[in-house]
Amino acid sequence: MTNPDADELIDEYLELGLALGRHVDGFVDAYYGPPELARKAGLGSPVDPGALTSRARSLLGAIADSESLVEGRRRWLAAQVKGLHTSARKLAGESVGYLDEIEWCYGVRPEWVAEDAFAAAHERIAGVLGRRGLSSNGSLSDTYSGWRESHVIPPGLVMTALESLAEDFRSKTKALFGLPDGEHVDFETVTDKPWSGFNYYLGDLHSRVVLNVDLPVLSLSLGHLVAHESYPGHHTEHSRKEVGLVRRRKQAEESIFLVGTPQCLIAEGLADLALEVVTAGRPEAVLEEHFRPLGLRYEAEEVAELAAAGEVLGSVRGNAALGIHDLGWSADQAVDYVWQWGLTSRARAGKSVEFLTDPTWRAYPFCYIDGVRLCRAFVSGDPRRFERLLDEQLVPEQLVAP
Repeated sequence: MTNPDADELIDEYLELGLALGRHVDGFVDAYYGPPELARKAGLGSPVDPGALTSRARSLLGAIADSESLVEGRRRWLAAQVKGLHTSARKLAGESVGYLDEIEWCYGVRPEWVAEDAFAAAHERIAGVLGRRGLSSNGSLSDTYSGWRESHVIPPGLVMTALESLAEDFRSKTKALFGLPDGEHVDFETVTDKPWSGFNYYLGDLHSRVVLNVDLPVLSLSLGHLVAHESYPGHHTEHSRKEVGLVRRRKQAEESIFLVGTPQCLIAEGLADLALEVVTAGRPEAVLEEHFRPLGLRYEAEEVAELAAAGEVLGSVRGNAALGIHDLGWSADQAVDYVWQWGLTSRARAGKSVEFLTDPTWRAYPFCYIDGVRLCRAFVSGDPRRFERLLDEQLVPEQLVAP
């Protein structure tokens, strides 16, 4: 590319992402950019991954040399293309180590969390269960997972509870940050997916959010899922950036959302923080108000105490991913590990490992684990800093505490 202007660089970026998406199902998470680029990308056979690797390398150089991009936009675009270059190299058959893949795609290098941290969390959880008269003669894993499964929402009430939460969170999000006129979310249930929920952003301020009901839905997780996928999580970020960056500032690069890029880590981090933000740090009390009239089990103080005691257990799946992809574990070994240290049922451990072994999502768990850690440090309890995550092009290295 010879002295390209900003629009040429962005078109090449969009075309590269769309071309890679023809090789990997789900790689293009959302696209509402110029339709002619999508039509062009869909013509003929998929472009050879080796050629895509060369295109990505050339685009990185052009971005570095560009005088038409302001610094922040250049930094964001370069981080994105570094991720695309890594994905193209893997598709071309190059050997890329798992830790390098995560760092080059998502901007963080994960570390193994010592089991001592999980064991300490187990002790705290056992203490809470004992004080609240919830312990039994069985193993801690059976007792704790049994307590969790006692919060199953009857299938006939799932959508009722979900819609109640979505309406409340939408109102709170609008009051806190504002929402674009005409934004809209449709909620559905699906089965046979490796994830628990998903936001399909369709453009024009519209999302389709789906809830996977392969396993029973728990009142313990429904609030987090609604906030994460819609208000003030993914849908809110997508719709605000469509208005603020794509429409107003003509930054068309935001019209595509690509797996394997730092864009995902920021998005998942802010979405995992969404419930805390929209409830002013009191999610359990707010959720209890929704669930009690429906006759659903949810005792705010009990849930809050056990959640605090077991917070570090979210890193169990990160260790399992490292075990599978860096240490050579089998899927069965990973299921055993998640069941032992995550204090979950074997069915939910198996579902977790299904996600970790999916070709599209194998490196993705660290978008949640490290994403929420970095976003929480960046926000530091200030809703205005959360609003920056919703509106600005940031990269992981910028997510430092104020």
